[in-house]
Amino acid sequence: MSDLEWIYGIHAVENALSQQPERIKEVRFQEGRDDKKTQRLMQLCKANKVRYSQVARRDLDQLFSKNKERVVHQGVVAYTTMTKAGNEGDLHSLVEGLDENPLIIILDGVTDPHNLGACLRSADAAGAHAVVMPKDNSAPLNATVSKVACGAAESIPVYAVTNLARTMKKLQDQGVWIFGTAGEATQTVYEQDFTIPTAIVMGAEGDGMRRLTREQCDYLVKLPMAGVVSSLNVSVATGICLFEVVRQRAQKA
Repeated sequence: MSDLEWIYGIHAVENALSQQPERIKEVRFQEGRDDKKTQRLMQLCKANKVRYSQVARRDLDQLFSKNKERVVHQGVVAYTTMTKAGNEGDLHSLVEGLDENPLIIILDGVTDPHNLGACLRSADAAGAHAVVMPKDNSAPLNATVSKVACGAAESIPVYAVTNLARTMKKLQDQGVWIFGTAGEATQTVYEQDFTIPTAIVMGAEGDGMRRLTREQCDYLVKLPMAGVVSSLNVSVATGICLFEVVRQRAQKA
C-alpha cells in the first residue's frame, strides 16, 4: 500500500508546504482561481521547488470520486507522503526526554477521522506533547484527518500502539498519572490537579473507554453536564479537558 495520498484544502496544503515541503510530490490548483490565498500557495511551491500545475475543477473532483463523503478541496490538492504514527518505543523515548511535565492525550477507539482530526487540532493548540491511540479500531491518519486538523496532523506527534493498557502502564512507570474520562466519575476535571505529569484518556464515540483501559487509569474524572444530553462529542470534550490543564499550569507558573 502506497504512503502517498492526495490531501486537500487550503490550510492542509499550506501547512504541508510550510512544515514539510520535501514530502510533497506535486500540487494542483483549480484553473481560474487567482485569489491571494492561491497566490500565496503558488509562491510557497516556487520557494520550496515543489512542482505545481493548474487543472480544471472536474479533474480535482475526480481525484476524490471514490470517497464515500463529499470532499471540499477548495481548489487546491497536494500529492504527499502521509504522516506515519510512531510506536510504543518512540512514545516512551519522547516522555523520557521531556524537561517539563508531560501532557498526553490517549484516544481509546476514536474511529471517525473528523473527530480524530479535531482532537489533533485541539491537542496541538493546547501544547500537548503527544496523542496516543491503539493501532486497531482507530481512524487512520488520512487526508480527511489532515484537512480537519488544519496542519496539526503534521506537527503533533501521534503514536499508534499495539497494547494500549500496557503502554499506559509503562507511562505510569515513567511517572505519568493517567486520568480517564467517564460520566460516572465523582470528581470533575475542574477539581483535579493537572499540574502533575498528565495523560488524559478520551473514550470512543458512544461507547466510552474499554474495560481494560478504564482499569488501568489512576483516576476517573468527568465534565459536569447541566442539560439533557449525557455526553459531548469526543473532540469537544478533549478540547475542554486540555485547556483546563493549560489554565491550571499557567496559573501555577
